[in-house]
Amino acid sequence: MGSSMENSKVLSYLSKYQNKDRTRKDIMQALQAYHGLACSGGLYTFRDFTKKDLVCLEGTIPITYKNVCYHFPICIWLMDTHPKHAPIVYVKPTENMVIKPSMYVDFNGKVYLPYLHEWNAATSDIVSLIQVMCAAFGEVPPLYTKPKDKQNSSPYPVQPKGYMPMPGGSGGAPMPPYPTTGAAPYPVQSESQQSSFYPPYPTQPMSGYNMPPYPPTSSYSATPYPVQQPTPYPPQPQPSYPATTQPSNTGTITEEHVRASLLTAVEDKLRRKLKDVVQQSQAELEILQQSQTELKQGEAKLNQILAKLEKDKLELDRSMVMIKEKELELEKVISRLAEQDSLDVDEAVIPTAPLYKQILNAFAEEASTEDAIYYMGEALRHGVIDLDVFLKQVRSLSRKQFMFRALIQKCRQKAGLAG
Repeated sequence: MGSSMENSKVLSYLSKYQNKDRTRKDIMQALQAYHGLACSGGLYTFRDFTKKDLVCLEGTIPITYKNVCYHFPICIWLMDTHPKHAPIVYVKPTENMVIKPSMYVDFNGKVYLPYLHEWNAATSDIVSLIQVMCAAFGEVPPLYTKPKDKQNSSPYPVQPKGYMPMPGGSGGAPMPPYPTTGAAPYPVQSESQQSSFYPPYPTQPMSGYNMPPYPPTSSYSATPYPVQQPTPYPPQPQPSYPATTQPSNTGTITEEHVRASLLTAVEDKLRRKLKDVVQQSQAELEILQQSQTELKQGEAKLNQILAKLEKDKLELDRSMVMIKEKELELEKVISRLAEQDSLDVDEAVIPTAPLYKQILNAFAEEASTEDAIYYMGEALRHGVIDLDVFLKQVRSLSRKQFMFRALIQKCRQKAGLAG
């Protein structure tokens, strides 16, 4: 019963989708495989601030990091052309979480995976996408829990400082935090690592890092995830420094601490800028390669059109030559006919034998008789003659016509003509 109700709910969100059956199948498989996810509908705002009603899968997925299972909140937006185009995926941190940018997640929480880049409508689905996310986030977790002293000393805003503002949409309401008891359910990042590795996030996107705004959602409908037993959480990997610059553990800030912090900050800043440059160059290279492919296809089409035009031109040239030849022949015939004297039709047709002449005369008489019968009928139709006169004359003309036809047949038999 619950499955059928969930199926009906999913179908109600897919009224504007092109492939409803395939989209519903992928959503139901994902909901059955991952019970921490829930299906909802909402307005998604694109980079150009256009909005569209899309279906969203939001909730938590289980991630195993160093043999400990964590539940990471995510949001999967399905395009209305699904599965033709890949979904848009975000991680959604709560108030006590911070995003750890990596090769899979950017500063805004948008997820980039090779599986999304190589999305195939025939073989790709949402369940496989979540499995790839679980494997990738198990290697590099995208979220960390902020230290407790920071959470207690200064309240963390509902919308983190590093996020871009959400323009419009139904997602203006803040996302409620996940309930937690006991230990924090996400890897903890120490204060020194946060200050040295990640400076405060800018309120606007970095230069050259053009990412779409965070998608708005109406509410966070995922069910609370199961709380793990208190376990030590994995810290961020510590940067390695030369032995001569190891800071001392005296509890005071020394020159070694300052130098190590500056080196780490500069290294991280350079690494981020280099990554931005590489990603921008790769995007430009892909655009150039796509343009090159389109230009080659256009060149092939133009070559085909040119070849066809050349063929048509040759056909037209041959037709023009033929028309000119026929025109010359007609001019010669016209000039020859103009030079001849006018011909008498009666003299032009002279039979070679008396029998043929008799056939010709009988045929002419028979044709004239047929014309006379026709005009008698027209006279009757117009009321020029009466019916009695018409019948009398037609009977007489028909008798003559019969005699002429019999004479023609007899003459043709004598002459040995066919028929």
